[in-house]
Amino acid sequence: MKEVKVDPRIRRTRKLIMDAFIELSSQKEFKDITVKDITVEAMINRATFYYHFEDIYDLLDKSLSEVLLVNLDCETYKNSELNEEVVCSIFKAITGFQMSLSTRCHRGYEDTIARIIREQLEIIFYQMLLKQRANEDMQALKLTALMLSWGIYGASVEWKRSGEKVEPETYIKSVIPYIMSGISGM
Repeated sequence: MKEVKVDPRIRRTRKLIMDAFIELSSQKEFKDITVKDITVEAMINRATFYYHFEDIYDLLDKSLSEVLLVNLDCETYKNSELNEEVVCSIFKAITGFQMSLSTRCHRGYEDTIARIIREQLEIIFYQMLLKQRANEDMQALKLTALMLSWGIYGASVEWKRSGEKVEPETYIKSVIPYIMSGISGM
């Protein structure tokens, strides 16, 4: 399959819009940000905004997804096996992503953030499981990926709620052997 190249001007404009949105989200709550605010901050017109995004919710979704993908560095995991080191690395990336958002984002994002994190984790885990266990039941692998994504996300929320008293790596390391024994027992 041939990869489609995106015009650098389109990429630059999208980034400009997303950066404007992220900057505005550090100043006010999501519900108070308007398309006009974004277009003024990005120095573009409304038509340009709507060329790139359906609405402000689409922008929120895509901005958070891109920031998460950068934090996760998904390319790293494409050729990785699901092991203790990878689970720990993913957990650290998720907690890092959540910490970076807490300084910029306000309440109202939680459901969107949770959905994006779980969806991206599910994709990553499913691809790794599929690579390791290609001959097994795909539905079981999808369900395993789903449960792992919710579990890792839930653990990151609990880590944050507990006041981040320990490093993310220390927090997750004690349970990784149980996770891995469950996966290897499949």
